[in-house]
Amino acid sequence: MSANKNKRISFSTQKIEYPYPDFLEVQLKSFEEFFQFNSTPEKRKNEGLFKVFQENFPISDTRNNFVLEFIDYYVDPPKYTVDECIERGLTYSVSLKAKLKLYCTDPEHEDFDTKVEDVFLGTVPYMTPKGTFVINGAERIIVSQLHRSPGVFFGQSMHANGTKLYSARIIPFKGSWIEFATDINNVMYAYIDRKKKLPVTTLLRAIGFQTDKDILEIFNLAEEVKVSKTGLKKYIGRRLAARVLKTWIEDFVDEDTGEVSSIERNEVIIERETIIEKDHIDMIVDSGAKTIILHREDQNLNDYAIIYNTLQKDATNSEKEAIYYIYRQLRSAEPPDEETARSTIENLFFSIKRYDLGEVGRYRINKKLNLETPIDVRTLTKEDIISIIQYLIQLINSKADVDDIDHLSNRRVRTVGEQLMGQFGVGLARMARTIREKMNVRDNEVFTPADLVNSKSLSSVLNTFFGTNPLSQFMDQTNPLAEMTHKRRISALGPGGLTRERAGFEVRDVHYTHYGRLCPIETPEGPNIGLISSLTIYAKINNLGFIETPYRKVENGKVKLDNNEVVYLSAEEEEENIIGQATALINDDGTFIVPKVKARYKGDFPVLEPEQIQLIDVAPNQIASVAASLIPFLEHDDANRALMGSNMMRQAVPLLKPEAPIVGTGLEAKVAIDSRAVIVAENDGVVEYVDANEIVIRYNRTNEERFLSFEDDKVVYKLPKFKRTNQSTTITLRPLVKKGQKVKKGEPLTEGYSTQNGELALGRNLKVAFMPWKGYNFEDAIVLNEKLVREDYFTSVHVDEFVLEVRDTKRGVEELTSDIPNVSEEATKNLDENGLIRIGAYVKPGDILIGKITPKGESDPTPEEKLLRAIFGDKAGDVKDASLKVPPSMYGVVIDKKLFSRQIKERKVKTAEKNLMDKIDEEANKKYAELKQKLIDKLFEIVTGKTSQGVKDFANKEQIAKGSKFTLKQLQSIDYLNINPNKWTTDKAKNEIISQLIHNYILKYKEIESEVKRKKFSLSVGDELPQGIVKLAKVYVAQKRPIKVGDKMAGRHGNKGIVSKIVRQEDMPFMDDGTPVDIVLNPLGVPSRMNLGQIYETVLGWAGEKLGVKFSTPVFDGATLDQINEYTDKAGVPRYGRTYLYDGGTGERFDQPATVGYIYMLKLSHMVDDKMHARSIGPYSLITQQPLGGKAQFGGQRFGEMEVWALEAFGASNILQEILTIKSDDVVGRAKAYEAIVKGEPLPQPGTPESFNVLIHELRGLGLSINMD
Repeated sequence: MSANKNKRISFSTQKIEYPYPDFLEVQLKSFEEFFQFNSTPEKRKNEGLFKVFQENFPISDTRNNFVLEFIDYYVDPPKYTVDECIERGLTYSVSLKAKLKLYCTDPEHEDFDTKVEDVFLGTVPYMTPKGTFVINGAERIIVSQLHRSPGVFFGQSMHANGTKLYSARIIPFKGSWIEFATDINNVMYAYIDRKKKLPVTTLLRAIGFQTDKDILEIFNLAEEVKVSKTGLKKYIGRRLAARVLKTWIEDFVDEDTGEVSSIERNEVIIERETIIEKDHIDMIVDSGAKTIILHREDQNLNDYAIIYNTLQKDATNSEKEAIYYIYRQLRSAEPPDEETARSTIENLFFSIKRYDLGEVGRYRINKKLNLETPIDVRTLTKEDIISIIQYLIQLINSKADVDDIDHLSNRRVRTVGEQLMGQFGVGLARMARTIREKMNVRDNEVFTPADLVNSKSLSSVLNTFFGTNPLSQFMDQTNPLAEMTHKRRISALGPGGLTRERAGFEVRDVHYTHYGRLCPIETPEGPNIGLISSLTIYAKINNLGFIETPYRKVENGKVKLDNNEVVYLSAEEEEENIIGQATALINDDGTFIVPKVKARYKGDFPVLEPEQIQLIDVAPNQIASVAASLIPFLEHDDANRALMGSNMMRQAVPLLKPEAPIVGTGLEAKVAIDSRAVIVAENDGVVEYVDANEIVIRYNRTNEERFLSFEDDKVVYKLPKFKRTNQSTTITLRPLVKKGQKVKKGEPLTEGYSTQNGELALGRNLKVAFMPWKGYNFEDAIVLNEKLVREDYFTSVHVDEFVLEVRDTKRGVEELTSDIPNVSEEATKNLDENGLIRIGAYVKPGDILIGKITPKGESDPTPEEKLLRAIFGDKAGDVKDASLKVPPSMYGVVIDKKLFSRQIKERKVKTAEKNLMDKIDEEANKKYAELKQKLIDKLFEIVTGKTSQGVKDFANKEQIAKGSKFTLKQLQSIDYLNINPNKWTTDKAKNEIISQLIHNYILKYKEIESEVKRKKFSLSVGDELPQGIVKLAKVYVAQKRPIKVGDKMAGRHGNKGIVSKIVRQEDMPFMDDGTPVDIVLNPLGVPSRMNLGQIYETVLGWAGEKLGVKFSTPVFDGATLDQINEYTDKAGVPRYGRTYLYDGGTGERFDQPATVGYIYMLKLSHMVDDKMHARSIGPYSLITQQPLGGKAQFGGQRFGEMEVWALEAFGASNILQEILTIKSDDVVGRAKAYEAIVKGEPLPQPGTPESFNVLIHELRGLGLSINMD
């Protein structure tokens, strides 16, 4: 049963395999970096949750009297396990607590003591080890979002008159957008938040470049000339670059105060761009100007014409005027004073509180503009603005290029951690606001940090995010591959992203930077095509959010084959490199065998000498996602069909008897293990016990691990049996190991849920013939052998969950019971005293699963009710039947039932409860004591004979004095939950061990503590249930579904079809040796679809079946035709699978040979049992009174406009009238028709349809008086 059974014959040409990363790393790593649980408070990086706390704390009141400071945060272990949360409909969450310090800075409050305490901030949904979240009992996933990276973007557009307009847009993480754009008059404007428009020179003046001279000097355009009558004569004929101003001081009396104030005035003597003539000289000298500014003669003026044009449009002359001008533009009001106006502009772009480019934005701006601004300067700087204007001028003069917005260096991924960070930011900002308000109100009172914090504000933000955000999705759990691809999905939709309607063709299209980052194949068909993608197999997301892919370095035409030298590069880092293809043949020493190598350079594909290559791909399947990499011979399939194939593999239903494919790609085992669908050995060890329900393994541990740990060596794995998934498919695991077997780390221990022998097994290998069969496989239909039904080849088990809540209503408490009024004994015979059906009962539509009665509103009893009350007492009248019944088209067996209820107290119960509580406490104290003793023994072993460096608690009190020797007694007196684990001794290595030991001790202590809390809680309250629910009953019904006519099946190459006929085994076409085929597919489904991969798979599959071996043919590096022929010859099967078949009905040989072999087929989740539907009487729409649509609403079939025309064309007036009235929305007619049928009378004349009345009312609403005559 060991893994060597899986040895596949591989056709890969790769000299050395580069190991795949963990496929769930995207989710798990991001969440771990957000919470940073595995690092101690001192080692925490300033990122994730820690960063959010740092940004929001300290909080002080308006007078800065009281300050609330953040020290650290931690969480308690989850209260319930993942499975318990799913069963009870709860959220798998942890309690977030923060250590907060409140102190007073006001000397008047000397009596106010500094308080440090742990404050509960709310419950936070916690990621399960599989990368999911359990929210209200349902497993959900936070999908990563691809959005526009913060930074600067240069673009170009065309004006209607043919002028090219250029723009530069700065997008921050938070704050106002600013855009610099040119117009048709070659003037550059700045737009703030897309609305407010001002000349760029006004903005430059406002940020400190006061005069025209300052602005021109930025671009090195000014020549300053001293004013003198004789000196100016040689400049006659030169052009002025700046205005000549006459400046003077004017005194005036302030009418309000009576004080004398002075103000600077200026007058324009000569405008810019004036050519100096003789008569100007006197005007310049008289103005009192010391210098004038001329255009430089050596400068290429045309390049910078836009600056002169903009200065012409600029109405301001000084910094103050510019600030006032911008303030008016922004606020549409006059500024109260210069200070206010200046601070408004400061706050807009230069204050970290209001404007933040983020690390990414700063990195992108530095990269684009070749700046060296430190990465922690996260606001705009003057240099940024000047560099952007200069780049824009280069752009106008065609000396630079515009940005490609779809290039992956301009798009980044927001992973789970970052999205949570945003939500925590919102929640903590709200909390900070309420804390500030409370601080302002409580002036002289004594209060603690806990009094200030309201935990609801954070929880409500998080609940909204997990419950309603479009990126928080109900997990697709049809099979392990579906689960994994959902976690690796990248969406461009969602808040802050694109919308379907606005996304154009370019955004959806494949870009050359997608290579090795986003899969070009796996994306949905339909409106979301190209907006939802999947990460490729090797892709990782770096700390800035850009997608990276690995390459091997090539130096002087020689590939570095060492895996440690592989480099991960983002789209930007890769940009200037020439990259070779992984399929290029190389020798063992890394030199190329071929004289020319196919390569990639930006969007081009040159064929070059080996010496020119700088990097090479690590694997041929680097371009594809996990699902696409599972399609063998993908290289022979058309991309559209491969897209369907990879999407349909996610819809394959887990089968009762799954089978791994004969022809795989070598990735099946990795997908099975990384999807966590199989249990794998965590370490080397020995199987101690195994049965159908559990596996017990004793792991080998090093002495050091054993010393640091407080856990047991034995690990027990429970195996789920028919556990329901989100899509009602089932997870059942069977053991793969035997008692006494030695297991290696990473070895699969179980199989079941779409896995066989540790490999992904979504379907079955079938003997196929490509030939027509009596027209039954016309248009992609599929003909199957009856053997597949008989031998349960495609049988799957589906479990439906039925839930009934018992609530406390206004009229009284509902009740679960088998005593239901007006229901026969026959109908309730399978119900127990709680009204739940017995396990093992076979149920059909209409059967009662859970009996429930609910109080009725008081109303006058009818004569029948009076009679019933007289006979049966009061019971029958005041309750009504609210039982849960089996829905239509549902036949199955009850496999499980559960009842959760809150406790209802009685005195006797209370005494018994107290005794049990005491017993729980007693057991817990015993465990705590044992745990502490273990810790003390281990610590004593380390510190014996050592001198203390002063062991302190968190309040900084010394517990063991500095300089004293450690004794056992001292160690026993310490409370280790409140002790600083650092710097106990002078030995650094021992301090590390002590810190780790105490950390592990606290974790184990909290685990015991939470177990105790849970036990006490369930004793006193009963089961924890959602708000307002007294009891929660669940019944699970399993259906065994064999394959049947109408089910959808598919191969891995997009070759899908519906089962049209299941033929008796003896009637199927058979081969020379009498073997009938399992499935007959239409050969016409292949040429036009161009998915020849299925033919290659069929032929190689037959050879594999005959030889009893399995193959792996990796994507883009698979078996060649010669290799396939080699194996078909070895197996003794015809080349290309061309075989004569015989008709099962007559026994005659068919005229032409058919292609025969083994193909891997899947049964998809589109089963006919879920589609079949018919309506008798059902719900009607409230307004139109027409029947609803769709199976879920028990709706009818719409008889639409065109169908009406069809009946009109045949003159079927009576049928048509009946369809449009009695059968639809003639409310009175419906009732009368029912009456007539009951009484056996002819049907009455139809009345007016309700939709006609709706139309009349709408017309009246428009003010038209319409009356029916």
